[in-house]
Amino acid sequence: MSIRNIRVFGDPVLRTKATPVDDFDASLRRLVHDLGETLVDASGAGLAAPQIGVSLRVFVFVDTNEESPRYGEVRHLVNPEIRDPSEETVVDEEGCLSIPGLYYELARPQRLVARGFDATGEPVEVVGTDRLARALAHETDHLDGVLFVDRLPPDERKRALREIREMQMSGEDIVVKRSPHGGVVG
Repeated sequence: MSIRNIRVFGDPVLRTKATPVDDFDASLRRLVHDLGETLVDASGAGLAAPQIGVSLRVFVFVDTNEESPRYGEVRHLVNPEIRDPSEETVVDEEGCLSIPGLYYELARPQRLVARGFDATGEPVEVVGTDRLARALAHETDHLDGVLFVDRLPPDERKRALREIREMQMSGEDIVVKRSPHGGVVG
């Protein structure tokens, strides 16, 4: 079991666009395994490779689609692309393992399709609705160097950044807190 440290707000890797994966080899499978173990340990809903300091386009997520035969399992996507986001959105509380303790209401597509590959290079398509769509969008954002606070309306974004600065300046221990929704979105 290889649980990795989760990088927190301020680490430059979180603001860097991740590199596409070219080699579907043992090191990629090890990365996916470590991401999954780290996600489970943190009780999160998703975790992207940059959050553990690896700038590759890979993330793991918990499948929350009740109709899925893989419901409740930790799954992964390599080189994901978001397709067909619905115009309908859902506003819900969102947090991030890299900004522990900070939660804000944020609109995300109610439904979307994520296409990519598994760790062996086989094509994968995941249809996400509600919380799964939120997690897929959130983790794909991480691969583009975008944090959920960047998607907040300007006034709320300012307030969130002020809260982050206050947490950092107070010298609080940065501890990953659990979401009231059964998992922190990575």
